[in-house]
Amino acid sequence: MKNILILAAFPLMVAACTPTVKLEAPDKPIEINMNIKIEQEVRIRVEKDLDKQIMANPDLFGTSTPSKKK
Repeated sequence: MKNILILAAFPLMVAACTPTVKLEAPDKPIEINMNIKIEQEVRIRVEKDLDKQIMANPDLFGTSTPSKKK
């Protein structure tokens, strides 16, 4: 009797141990929130203004001759 019970329970235990992987597509679209800070334009403006000031006042900034930018 004990052997029959073990034999009957064995397939149930084996079936319970099988791994199950389910792949489902999401029902809603994936939403990505990105907070990006763009500073490139500001830096270019500051660099241009700084170049103008250096060229206008070479002695003040420690340069003997103003640099020419192409």
